[in-house]
Amino acid sequence: MEKYTNRNGDVYTFTKEEGDTILWEGEFKNFRMSHPMVYKKAYQQYCKDINTLGEGDYPMFIDEFKEVIHEVIEGVNGKSERPGSYNKKYAHLLYPDVEIIEFIDPEGGPMIKVHDSLGEVLGIEDFSGLCVHNFEKIPTGLRIHTYGEFDHLADTKIIGGIINTTEK
Repeated sequence: MEKYTNRNGDVYTFTKEEGDTILWEGEFKNFRMSHPMVYKKAYQQYCKDINTLGEGDYPMFIDEFKEVIHEVIEGVNGKSERPGSYNKKYAHLLYPDVEIIEFIDPEGGPMIKVHDSLGEVLGIEDFSGLCVHNFEKIPTGLRIHTYGEFDHLADTKIIGGIINTTEK
């Protein structure tokens, strides 16, 4: 078990469990948490509109749609802002996926995000090379599921200088 004291003096404990999990406990009284947005309904409606209204031959790809739906138009002298046309038309169809946590940020820290290296964020040598895969809410805090920093290289074999990811 490792103790972490944040800038407000709050103490959190991080306990390495069997497998690839770490138990994060402490008093989570004031914290921020982020959930990813679900774009499926908004994008589907946009695609239907494109086909129905004939606004173009093909709809934009989902990655571009995710950007333009959040665009804001600057007002006069850059003072006021208003939502762009895609935001006005489709933003009401967006919603957060509350089952998935992207980051946790207790007041005073530490802010931990998915894919963060825990050793670097917490400054705990024992967690060096462990990255955050996801978070799981539990009654006493959070369980952090991790993966190794270089796990993505484990399935590759180099044959004659060529990387083969399909061979078992």
